[in-house]
This record gives sequence, C-alpha cells and structure tokens, in this order.
Amino acid sequence: MRLLRSALLLTAACFPVAAAAQTAPGQAPRQIGVKPIAYTQRTLPNRLRVYAIRDTGTPNVSVQVWYDVGSKDDPKGKSGFAHMFEHLMFKSTRNLVSEQMDRLTEDVGGYNNASTNDDYTNYYEVIPANHLQRLLFAEADRMASLVVEPKSFGSERDVVKEELRQSTLSRPYGKLFSLYYPALAYTAHPYARGTIGSLENLEAAGIEDVRAFHATYYRPDNAILVVSGNFDPAQLNGWVDQYFAGIKQPSAAIPRVTVAEPARTKAVTRTVYEPNTPLPAVLVSYHVPADRDADIAALTVLKAVLATGESSRLYESVVYRDQLAQSAEAFLDTKQATGNLVVYAILAGGKTAEAGEAALKREIARFRDAPVTAAELAEAKNEILTQSIESRETAEGKASTLAAAVLIDGDPQAADKQLAAIAQVSAADIQRVAQKYLGDTQSATIRYLPIGDKPAGAVADAITVAPTVRVADLTAPANVAIVTPAPDGQRVQPLPLAHPYRRRSRSPSRSGSPTACGWSRWSGTTCRSSPPIS
Repeated sequence: MRLLRSALLLTAACFPVAAAAQTAPGQAPRQIGVKPIAYTQRTLPNRLRVYAIRDTGTPNVSVQVWYDVGSKDDPKGKSGFAHMFEHLMFKSTRNLVSEQMDRLTEDVGGYNNASTNDDYTNYYEVIPANHLQRLLFAEADRMASLVVEPKSFGSERDVVKEELRQSTLSRPYGKLFSLYYPALAYTAHPYARGTIGSLENLEAAGIEDVRAFHATYYRPDNAILVVSGNFDPAQLNGWVDQYFAGIKQPSAAIPRVTVAEPARTKAVTRTVYEPNTPLPAVLVSYHVPADRDADIAALTVLKAVLATGESSRLYESVVYRDQLAQSAEAFLDTKQATGNLVVYAILAGGKTAEAGEAALKREIARFRDAPVTAAELAEAKNEILTQSIESRETAEGKASTLAAAVLIDGDPQAADKQLAAIAQVSAADIQRVAQKYLGDTQSATIRYLPIGDKPAGAVADAITVAPTVRVADLTAPANVAIVTPAPDGQRVQPLPLAHPYRRRSRSPSRSGSPTACGWSRWSGTTCRSSPPIS
C-alpha cells in the first residue's frame, strides 16, 4: 500500500499495534486500537459502485468520483493523455459552463481538485454539507455529458504543456523522478511512461482522441462514487438515484492493460547529465509485487525502518554519520501491478555519485544480511499507525482511503487486511522480503549529474521508454456522441440552496486540505494545480 497515496482502510475490528516506545521496561507493550471506517455500499443498475461514509461530527461533506483509468492506459504515442483529459473535465458540460465546478465549491468556502495516477484518475470536492445535492448533480453531469470542443481542448493542452515544462523539464531533478525513473524501471509494462507525458505526445493528441477516450473510460461501470461526511442516508440515496442512475452503461468492453512486467535478473545502471542540477543525485529502484500481494505488509515496514524520520537507517548513516548526502529518502511505489521500492539521495557538495550509490546499496544489503532490531520494528509500526490515524481525520481522508483500496486492490477490505498483516510482521519477514526482492542483481540505478560535471568527450546514457514496452492503440467505440452545450434557457442548473449562507468566502487554494492532492515526484501523480517539490 502506498501511504502517500492513501492510508490504510479499516472497516472491521480495530487492529492493535504495539506502542513499545511508551512502555516501561519489563511491561507488555501497550496496544493502541484504530477506529474503523464504517461505510455502506451499493451498486446501481448501470454498475456504478456507491460508497457512503457518514460522519455527523463534521459540518462538511466530500464528494469523490474515481475512474479506473490512469496513465498506464494512455493511447500509443500519446503519453500524458489521461492527465490532459483530467484538465478537460473542468470545462463545460451540456448544463454547466466552463470552470463552474470552482464556483460551486470555492465560492461557498470549499475546494475541489483532481489527480491522475498510473492506475486511476480521481475528482474530489469538499463543501459545506448543505451543498451536497448541487455537487452530485455536477459530478453526474460531467460524467454523462462533457463538452469537448476545439477551443477548450487547445487551451488545456497548452496548460498541460506548460505544466510539463515547469514541473518536470525546468525543475531540479524533475526529469529524474517523472521520466527517467519509470522509463528505466519497466521494460514491458506501460508504467514506463511518465504520467506527465511528453511535449511531442501531447501535441499529437487530437480532439477525436479525446472524445473516444471519454466514451471508452468515463462511464458508470468504470467508476466509483464515494460520499463522506454529514448527510442523511435516505436523502443521499435519493439524490444518487436521481442524478446517476439514468446514465447509460455502454455495451462495449472496457480495455484493460494485461501486460506482465518480467522479473529483473541483471542489474542496470545509467548515467545522465542534466542542466539545473545543483548537486549529484542517485536513485535505485527494485521491483515489488502488486499492492494486494501478501508481501507488501513486510515491505511497508521495511521502508519505514529504512527512511521514515531522523532515526531511520538512511538518515542516521548516509546523512548524519557519513555526511554523504543532504537528503536520503525511500518510497514504496505500489500499484495494481508490479511496483517499486525506490531509494535515492541528493548528495552533499564534493561527494560522488559512486559513493552515494555504494552507501544506498549498503543500507539495502543490511536488510538482507541481518534482522532488524525489536526497537526498529516497533517504531516503524507505530509510525505507520500514526499516518493511518491522521489520514482519516477528515471526511476527505476517509473517502480517499476507501476509494484507493477499491481501485488499487479491488477490495474495500484490502487495507483492513494489510494493517492486520503489518501488526504481525516480524524481523524474519522483513529479512525474507529483502532477500526475495532487493538483491543487487534486481536493482536499476540512475546517476543524475550536473551538466558541468560531464567530462570532455563523454557520452551520457539515454534513458527512454524501451521499444519492448507494450502499449495499445485507442479504438473509438462505435457512434461516439458529440455533446454540445444546451441552448440558452434549456440548461438544467444546480438547485438553489434551501438555506444559503449569508456570508460566502473563498478557500485559500484549490488544494487547501492536508490530504488534498499535491503533485508527487515519486508516485506518478499529477494534479491540476501542482505545488513545488519540497
């Protein structure tokens, strides 16, 4: 499970994790329970799955629609397409004018955003609870009747191209995380293509491709609706039936990526030189199984021991003791299919990439060679527990937790089971998965160096998507309907509030919540508004 993308969903019993750090010597570890998320589930006749999480302790409600389509589904020769389409979903529909989603949320003190991941695209809003009906209407309208016309298509494509220039091509280490890491990590699976895409591929996309993409993937049987917060259950069911039940389920099958990434049996290393690179960097990735695999629990704890907090192994050795790097981190990038454990360092001045690479691989080898200590194990589990609790403090966080479990693992109970498994992880389990997945021959290493360090006459390695990566063409369904805005006087408008607020305020930003999506250099996720990398 990727804790950056979601926390652990708890829907059954509270799972205990030992709080050893707060226990006196000789005493049994104190057990802390995690309050489960209570939800209801139903499926409409058009196969839209609806999840409801009621919380009367908040004045807000979060509406989220997640589609089972991401950058891995980008058409051949059009990487970045799913992300560009995400932008278009904020333009006009048959009944809504362009950017009206902002007015329905920001003008009443709420916010909205969206993100594109390798495996999914999600859209979410947080608003005062008395605006729920209006947002359900709006989400249903853009699912069923998005208007795709040349002007908005052209303008949003230009916006995404500029985002690519700023967030990836011009940002220090942007290409390392967004483009080079996935391209070297995969030789067959379309995860090799960066979510942000390329300027050439974005330019190659046409308006007919956009219409075909919407007809192929943006349909009720390829989506889940999650409503979390303060609502009346019977009223919610009535509104969902009113706005979503009438959306037609297409008869065509939904294309699915079925490519299996082969196991890496020989280490690969590439060296690149890039401008705007203040210090050398090294990144090493190792394949890990899909998020639903039983070994993910032990790998999650391993990652926490390796790189969570200033007591982690990476910080204590590479940053503090040896002073090789100004920062050293790791992340567990799990997906519907093969993912990666990634470890990287931004080196200190005067330190070489070779020294940094050796230090990172030495820390990985420690997990293979000897068990972690009992103190490390307990601290890592408590850190995971804390992140899980914090992620469910808001209506939005609860909804995101549940939705990610459904779309990534195919099971709303998946995170339940993962947290239970994490509580049972032993030092021997961590050593076993390190030996199984993190061998030297299983590594893919990128040395990312300043252009000024390039020796005269040296030839840098090229890191590009391999020709063996298998990507499908987009085949448009038959008779794709072209939606146009309803004539003046015929638009269906969101209903006025029964008790509108007298005073309305705007949220400070579109991503104004602690759990709102920010562009992540490691998770392959992009949002409409991308904050700088920290």
